[in-house]
Amino acid sequence: MTEILVLVDHADGAVRKTTTELLTIARRAGEPSAVFLGSGYEAAKETLSAFGAEKVYVADAPELDDYLVAPKAEVLAQIAANVNPAAVLIASNPDGKEIAARLAVKLESGIITDAVDVGADLTTTQSAFAASYSVTARVTHGTPVITVKPNSATPEQAATTPVEEKVAASVSDTSKAARIVSRSAREATGRPELTEAAIVVSGGRGTGGNFAPVEALADALGGAVGASRAAVDSGWYPHSHQVGQTGQTVSPQLYIAAGISGAIQHRAGMQTSKTIVAVDKDPEAPIFSMVDFGVVGDLHTILPQATEEILKRKG
Repeated sequence: MTEILVLVDHADGAVRKTTTELLTIARRAGEPSAVFLGSGYEAAKETLSAFGAEKVYVADAPELDDYLVAPKAEVLAQIAANVNPAAVLIASNPDGKEIAARLAVKLESGIITDAVDVGADLTTTQSAFAASYSVTARVTHGTPVITVKPNSATPEQAATTPVEEKVAASVSDTSKAARIVSRSAREATGRPELTEAAIVVSGGRGTGGNFAPVEALADALGGAVGASRAAVDSGWYPHSHQVGQTGQTVSPQLYIAAGISGAIQHRAGMQTSKTIVAVDKDPEAPIFSMVDFGVVGDLHTILPQATEEILKRKG
């Protein structure tokens, strides 16, 4: 079978869910081979073998942790050039898309970003214009480089004993133009990462600055909290939680918009959610044109009732 490279998305060896999704997708088209760049491989081995990596390329060098993404793109390109895979799959997050773009240039290949599905023949599906259209596409030149949005597949375990191959990282001085000078841990909330969460509850102008009902519902569902640009610009919630064209792009199984009218900028960041629910007092709000289930009413009344019922059923 053909080899499909999957770039491992991790933090010090803690493999993110996006990688297990990519390994699951890769098995449709061939044999998944994980590419682990940076330190912490020992912590990642169990997850990669549990989700079907037939082979793991490991490159560990200080340059891969101490600089921005350019060295990773360079080493990944070296591996891809040697392996000549059928495709390279990368998580569709800011770092992943930059690595993919650099990789495509180095390989002189076509690139597809923000895919929401990848078929066995490497045909991709993308959502466009607030999910009004589904676009199917294929790379026709070189090794396909494809970034896939989080939550585009349900991770399926397929235990393997992967073959490990150490790769000597060769990093040019050109790729070391921007160095990381410090890191600080983000304050932990106990909630899942916004871009990876299967459930997202977002609040907008309708919250009036009170995000307590939004957070309570998110916690009851085990989801992440998002916010519209209006809420962020008002200083009601951190910019890191903004969903939309100028914020984070999410694609959860369930997206609940509370007090969000549904401006096109916000819809651009959540349009590929599998199921969309909206709660808003304005029955003419644009968000209702794209929802699977809509509730016209005050979120401060409806969300606490929903939270109470969920907690009651969870026991």
